[in-house]
Amino acid sequence: MKNFRLIASLAAVALFVAGFLMVPATMRAADTPDSPEITSLLLDARTQAVDLRRAAEDMETFTRGGEEWQSFAAKLDILKERVNATGKLVAKMKDAEAHGAIWQQTAIRRVEPLLREMAANTDSTIRFLNANKTKVHFPEFRDYVRTNADMAVSLESLVKNFLTYGELKQKLDRLGNKLEIGG
Repeated sequence: MKNFRLIASLAAVALFVAGFLMVPATMRAADTPDSPEITSLLLDARTQAVDLRRAAEDMETFTRGGEEWQSFAAKLDILKERVNATGKLVAKMKDAEAHGAIWQQTAIRRVEPLLREMAANTDSTIRFLNANKTKVHFPEFRDYVRTNADMAVSLESLVKNFLTYGELKQKLDRLGNKLEIGG
């Protein structure tokens, strides 16, 4: 019986110490305020994502018509420029990531791989077009173009949803502060 109490006491102390060591890190992460710099970059990324979506969807409409390869090449140049500009914003966000709130860090971690995938698909689309200028109305090319449009829509939606979350979080924080002050 004495051994059981000793083991139970040691286990309780171990759990207390483990909890004590984990709480400060958790509280620091939860207390990290929103970074105005990251919020501003996310707002810029939203604008870029809207431009990306429009360029990708414009290009997709070309696949339904009789456009020549030169029209696709011009749209691809615009799309590539927008992907690169958004990539520069994401690089700035990555540099500031450690100073952001948890939701901002999560936004950066979710936006980055989607943008990389879109950049890779844009490069593949360019390579396909360069090698197959007479096949712009074939299903394979249309699939590349459709994928870019889908990813652009997803990117825009992702950034908008995180910004909406940030706005709602700020409102809840303000309401919580009013309750603390008034209550």
